[in-house]
This record gives sequence, C-alpha cells and structure tokens, in this order.
Amino acid sequence: MARPPLNDLAAFATVARCRSFTAAAAEIGVSPSALSHAMRGLEARLGVRLLARTTRSVAATEAGRRLLDQLGPALNQIETGLAALSDWRDSPEGVVRLTTFHWVASNFLAQRLPGFLSAHPGIRVEVTVDDGFQDIVANGFDAGLRFREDVEKDMIAVRVGPPLRHIVVATPTYWNAHGRPAHPRDLRNHSCVGYHNLTSGTIMPWEFTQGGRDLRQRVDGPLTCNSVDLAMAVVLLGETVGLFMEDDVREALSCGMLEQVLDDWCPPFDGVHLYHPARRQTPPALRHLIDFLRSNADG
Repeated sequence: MARPPLNDLAAFATVARCRSFTAAAAEIGVSPSALSHAMRGLEARLGVRLLARTTRSVAATEAGRRLLDQLGPALNQIETGLAALSDWRDSPEGVVRLTTFHWVASNFLAQRLPGFLSAHPGIRVEVTVDDGFQDIVANGFDAGLRFREDVEKDMIAVRVGPPLRHIVVATPTYWNAHGRPAHPRDLRNHSCVGYHNLTSGTIMPWEFTQGGRDLRQRVDGPLTCNSVDLAMAVVLLGETVGLFMEDDVREALSCGMLEQVLDDWCPPFDGVHLYHPARRQTPPALRHLIDFLRSNADG
C-alpha cells in the first residue's frame, strides 16, 4: 500500500475536528469539493472508510476515530516542530486557536488583542466565543480563557488579567421601595435576574464570600438569561436586582443610576486566566501571546 501524503492525513484530521467539509476547507484554504475529493482518494488508497457523510454533517467512522487516536499526537508534534522555527525568524509566525466566553471576549480580549496583533503581524488568532465549556484538546484549540475557578485542574493556567469582582446592584428607587438586604439570604425576598449555566442547563446561584466562608444563594425573578446587556436593561427599569462585574456597572454607580449592596460579601477574585494542556514545548505563537497578556495582567 502506498503511503498517503501527509497533507491528506492532516486534512482528514481537520475535517474530523470541524465535522464539516465547508469549515475545514475554509481553514485549510481549499474548496470544499477539492477537499471532499482528496478525502475520497485517501479512503481509496487506505481501503477503509474514514468519514461518515450526511447531507448536513460529516463525522469520523470507528476506523477514522482509531486512526485519529494515533495520528493526532504525531500531527501535533509536527505542527509544534514547524512552529518552533519562528524562533529563528525576525518576526514570529503561526496560528493560535482560542476558546472563551462572551464577557472575556468583549471586555478583556477586545482591549488587549488588538495591541498583540499589531505587535505580531505574523501571528493569526482564531477566537471561538461560546458560553458553554469547550474541550480544548478534543476540539483542536491551543488554549482557553476563563476565570481560574472554572479551569480544569489538569491544565496549565496563567493569570493574564487583574482581580475582578461581582457586585449586587439595583436602582435607588428599587432599594427604597423594597429595602436593602443585609445578608445574601435576604435576596430570597427580592426579584433578581437569574443567569443560565449553558453547560449544565441550570440556573446559576449567586456566589458570595466573607471571612473565608463561601455562600451560594439561589435567586428568583422575572428574567433568566445569559446576556449582560439584557440583564442591565431590565435592572435599570428599577424593578429587579442584578449581579454584575464591577467594571460593567462602574459608570452607572458613579452617576447614581445604580446602588451597590452587600459590599462586604463581594471580595475580589482571581481574574482571567489563559489555560492550555501541559506540553513539553509550548508553540511559539501561543508563548508570545501568553507573554504579551502576562505583561499587561495588572492593567
């Protein structure tokens, strides 16, 4: 049996990860029809069906998954070895694939990533924004950005942002009408905006800490969502209580539109962390991104 070209094997791994000829073709830089033809040729040379095709999607067969188990680590080593050559170039090159959720994308990466891209024109960053949790290894990401408490223990995590705080707010009109809570348990008597946990499908309790003691308080109210902007719009109407990042409501607090309560139950927590699997050698493009973000971690 003739040895299949390495490019075809790499293309197969990309199709299996993307589960779409169109998406994989866009990533590789070929047409979907050319990619599909190449995959049929690969299957013909190997004498095994690697991909199960439907009108809407494509997925690896059992034989394809077995090949991927053996092929994936080898392709990653080759990619890492080629990327390491950027250490000998005047300007680093490569692709960094990131996964994160909307708040980090809008409030953290939006402030920092443009400066990185300007300083490193040879590096391309691909960001997937998803409020659910992604398996970065299985889905082909180089790294993720989350809060430290959400990072799996077997990952290498590096703090790349300053400490943050969640705070409880409502309009002065609301507090004057319904009273100000003295303890998180008092929120059971208030109308609060709930937040979806998209991974588990549950409504997230509000988390508080005082004197080293953690407390998780369930809340209820007319709205449950996973949109900061929508939650803010409802809270500003003056009929509900919201839990927000302090940075998101700083301006509304300073002008008196919102008022904070339970301040002593809302200490700062570790901010945004970049996390990635343990490797013997971190790809140069990812290493440059980590170094850039760490250098601005407290700003």
